[in-house]
Amino acid sequence: MNANISLATYTQGLQTLTLTGLRFDASLGILEAEKTAPQPIQVDAELSLGPQPLLPHDDDICHVLDYRKVRKIIIDECTAVHVNLLETLIGKLCNRLLRLPNVKGVRVKIAKLEIFDDCEVAIRMETGQW
Repeated sequence: MNANISLATYTQGLQTLTLTGLRFDASLGILEAEKTAPQPIQVDAELSLGPQPLLPHDDDICHVLDYRKVRKIIIDECTAVHVNLLETLIGKLCNRLLRLPNVKGVRVKIAKLEIFDDCEVAIRMETGQW
């Protein structure tokens, strides 16, 4: 940091909203067992909000991205209909999250937790501006 710049000079920072470890059941996959019963998945999401004030305009939830809304969108999108491929689901979810106000970029990881006994299978997608 430049010694001539005081800390009070910094009024903005790059903000990222993160949800990690969100677990729920979704109808996903091409196998017969996957088509007949939902399976547990885990979603991790990062939303780049770009430059934001270090302090919100006021202490009102209406002036920031409400993470409850983000969580609901993730669950709703992933459970709306059966999807065959993780690649399809993650693309739909990324598109939906990018439409939120002030979201510049998204990083999403969706993991199928019980498809194999010895490992987790996941797809990660990053899109937008970081």
